[in-house]
Amino acid sequence: MGRKIATNFLIVWMILFFPTSTIYAEDDGKGLLRIHFIDVGQGDSILIETPNHRHILIDGGPPKAGKIVVDYLEQKDVSSIDAVIATHPDFDHIGGLPAVMESFPVDQLIETGKFHLTKTYATYAATVFLKQIPLTVAETGDFIHVDPFVQIEVLNSSTPKKENNPSSLALKITYDDMDILLMADVEKSQEKKMIQHSDVDADIIKIAHHGSNTSSSSAFLEEVQPEIAILTYSKQNDFGHPAPRVIHELQSLSSLIYSTAVFGNIIVESNGKDFFVFPEKNPFDVIIE
Repeated sequence: MGRKIATNFLIVWMILFFPTSTIYAEDDGKGLLRIHFIDVGQGDSILIETPNHRHILIDGGPPKAGKIVVDYLEQKDVSSIDAVIATHPDFDHIGGLPAVMESFPVDQLIETGKFHLTKTYATYAATVFLKQIPLTVAETGDFIHVDPFVQIEVLNSSTPKKENNPSSLALKITYDDMDILLMADVEKSQEKKMIQHSDVDADIIKIAHHGSNTSSSSAFLEEVQPEIAILTYSKQNDFGHPAPRVIHELQSLSSLIYSTAVFGNIIVESNGKDFFVFPEKNPFDVIIE
């Protein structure tokens, strides 16, 4: 019994800490797509830099992460944001956005249209109003147009009866032969509909709901067949994220796992054919910490 437990722990530990291979992406002249998974602790914040040097920010983490996101954008020489996408109004996704909207000009805001009776949402909505940021409510099947080289399709959106997580804006980003799924906090029932109505095959997936057991069904992940899985969560969380089942499902597909809890900020870079993953930290740094 003791050996079995130790062996299982070693397997999971190696998957979480030692992704072993990625594919190098050279700039072929058309430009590179860069997707930054910003380490905001227990929450999501993703910066997309398109080949035409457009900037898209998806979520802003919890309120305390606002300064982290602003500092990160400034370090990356972002001076304005072409589109902010708020996937849903939970505090760990929109909490940091007011600080971002106060610090950078934002051309447009795309969201679910759902209201949320929280102080965090009130601050977010007031900032949008005061900054007079044009707002669009996304619908399933919409395409978000920011860069003609990059296709962004909305695979899931809100309906009146859905709560926040099932109403999350799930996105598929396509750059030539490269496909990336950003799953926000959608749940298994939404994943089932996506399988029926959309092509969800992708090279890289940002796992839904921080690796929660409510999402990432085996049927869905088998349709995606991701080479790389990104998980966004804090090592100190009270939700049991990521669920062991989700890790096991990804292991069975031979997906390499990168988490912000282990690697900090993670950058995916692609020329549309190949890709490379740049983690901020290596596993030995985490062990030393």
